[in-house]
Amino acid sequence: MAKKPSDRHEQTEQLQQDLRHLSDTVEELVNATAQDASSEMKDLRQRAEQRLKDTRARVEARGERLYAGTRDSLSQQADCCDRYVRDNPWTSLGIGAAAGVVVGLLLGRR
Repeated sequence: MAKKPSDRHEQTEQLQQDLRHLSDTVEELVNATAQDASSEMKDLRQRAEQRLKDTRARVEARGERLYAGTRDSLSQQADCCDRYVRDNPWTSLGIGAAAGVVVGLLLGRR
């Protein structure tokens, strides 16, 4: 189970690198063709710039939504855990003590 978040993180990093590379390439292309005065090239350059801006905006919006959703989910889980501990203090104390014993045994084996 520990490898799934790592794999997702690596995939996310790779996607971010690919998007940055694509963005840089399009910007280089737009800058390289800036001297070309033909109307067709100007039109292509404007469309490429607009698509790049739109794509960046969508990726940023998606990232913000993902961040907000994750933050809200974690907040709800923390609230649920807090309610459980407040409603069942002795059970929570027992669970904490058992977890401490297990961690102590595992550390003691080293």
